[in-house]
Amino acid sequence: MSEGTLQHPTLSAADGAPADARTRIDARSRPEPRSRPGLSLAIILTCQLMLMVDATVMNVALPRIETGLHFSQSSLAWVLDAYTLTFGGLLLLGGRLGDLFGRRRLFTGGIVLFTLASLAGGLSTTSSELLIARVIQGVGAAAAGPSAIALLNSTFTDPKARVKALSLFAGMSSAGFAIGLILGGVLTEAASWRWVLFINVPFGLVASVLAPRFLKQPPRHETKLDVGGAVSATLGVGSLVYGLIHAASSGWGTPLTIAPIVIGLALIGTFIMLQASAQHPLLPLHLFKDRNRAAAYANYLLGPAAGFSSFFFLTQYLQDVLHYSPVRTGLAFLPMSVLIFTMSRLIPRLLPRFGPKPMTITGTVLLTAGLIGFTRIGEHSSYVGTLLWPMIVMGLGMGLAFSPLMVVIMSSVKPQDAGAAGGTMQTVQQTGVSLGIAVLVTVAGSAARSHPATAIISSTQAALVGSAIIAACTVLVSLTFRKVTR
Repeated sequence: MSEGTLQHPTLSAADGAPADARTRIDARSRPEPRSRPGLSLAIILTCQLMLMVDATVMNVALPRIETGLHFSQSSLAWVLDAYTLTFGGLLLLGGRLGDLFGRRRLFTGGIVLFTLASLAGGLSTTSSELLIARVIQGVGAAAAGPSAIALLNSTFTDPKARVKALSLFAGMSSAGFAIGLILGGVLTEAASWRWVLFINVPFGLVASVLAPRFLKQPPRHETKLDVGGAVSATLGVGSLVYGLIHAASSGWGTPLTIAPIVIGLALIGTFIMLQASAQHPLLPLHLFKDRNRAAAYANYLLGPAAGFSSFFFLTQYLQDVLHYSPVRTGLAFLPMSVLIFTMSRLIPRLLPRFGPKPMTITGTVLLTAGLIGFTRIGEHSSYVGTLLWPMIVMGLGMGLAFSPLMVVIMSSVKPQDAGAAGGTMQTVQQTGVSLGIAVLVTVAGSAARSHPATAIISSTQAALVGSAIIAACTVLVSLTFRKVTR
């Protein structure tokens, strides 16, 4: 039986197929890959890094893209949101498609689509072409993302090995956002902004060839597609973001601002009601019944909205106000990137000893402190005197606050819920980035209109104040974690 057909409820242990004669013949003709956990982990982590990098790699290139493809200041946010919105909005559907057609197949197909869209985006000659390519990148990422976590769970069955692998995956996800800033700066200055997209092509091609050969296929589960849920979720968040970004340039008093926000909220409400009554929901609401898991999901939404969205403004401030080159702008974030990844490597040791509550409280407090530090920027700020210490504090905070969350979420779900749990986690993360940018662009636009003489400085400071306020909310959420006894 082909990997893309629905399965009979009687499943074999190897790949979720019916235990009949035809399946045994297929199993002989298409044997499972030999166990190579190290190589499998490398493939999955490389792809996850590629998907996460693309959420921020464009940041440093934005001034060049704005000039080259004639974007307006407010519409520039869509270069990021076109990707994160599609990625986040379709992740849950991607998880369900993985149940239907096989995680390994969907992971590979998603990487292929993402790679082709990256090539098309690098070759784009108009703003519309670039945004379409970014949307298609998001579709590919939504196919590959939730399957990556399910493939990780099927590769590492030992609890200790799984926690270590999940911690590396979480660290790669968090560090990918900051690494994207460095990589974007180097590529933009050394070649052009187009290479921030072209760089995906060789990695994507290698991964798409190796994945079918070395990744173990997780068991599949009979399910149905909730197309209505996927459409209402994606269009709801997209409409809300459109209204917020439109408010940044035109204010709150126009129908094109108010109507999309109202429609977006209505569609999001519709999505939640559909999930409550659906037999095979995209977002199983029982995932939120566990208090620690619900708190982890909440901070996966708020954390990126606060931390990663601030990069959008900081990268433009460094280039437009302090006149940093793209590569210098990217390297300015190096201390943060190193600390995020270093802290994520320590999570397997720290989490069993301390539990999620003290780690996330400490991390979110540091994140908030770092963002408050960034609000002191001015026209003549120095890197060492003003920017370096918030970079260090924020890097420590993000590494401590968010790397344990994936372990909290994925270590407590049933195997049949692993795809939905992973997809939900990445959905709220990407949705947080999209909404965070939209909200902060609106805040920045209001500040710029109020202080036209110092528009760039005033708008950036206002956006960073907004980031710090959102980060303070993550501290409050962290206080709700239960203490885990050893």
